Amino acid sequence: MTVDISNRQDKVEINPEIGDFIENCICTGLKAEGISAAVEVSILLVDDQQIRGLNKTYRGIDSPTDVLSFPMLEFASGIGERDIAAVMSEAERAGDTVVLGDIVISMERAQHQAQEYNHSFLRELGFLLIHGLLHLLGFDHLEEQERQKMRQREEIILKQLNLPRSR
Repeated sequence: MTVDISNRQDKVEINPEIGDFIENCICTGLKAEGISAAVEVSILLVDDQQIRGLNKTYRGIDSPTDVLSFPMLEFASGIGERDIAAVMSEAERAGDTVVLGDIVISMERAQHQAQEYNHSFLRELGFLLIHGLLHLLGFDHLEEQERQKMRQREEIILKQLNLPRSR
């Protein structure tokens, strides 16, 4: 597993512990979803102004958001579907690395939301990482049933990371 972290903001200090935390969140999320193939995920840490530009360009929404995901693969409707299993097992057999995509997080927004929701910055960052990762794996929340399924997976993984809602 490769997690490429690129920090392009100066609102929140990124120290080695934050880098380790990010890698652990992604690794735990992949393991929880049964991904054992060699995969690559890119994490881009930005500020509100940068994510606002991306949100406008790619979603037509001219406002900042907390997390954006840019999957490299399309899956039917989240992990457990045949297509993702087939892609992963074929990659394992071939010894290939599967590039899952990019997760962009506004560290400024994460810091603000941690205060707003009265939990730790790491809990908020962990949530945004797992939320973004699940989008890379085909999960979505456009419809209520999808939203519930995605939220359930998020909570399970966050508990494994010892980051339940109360933190």
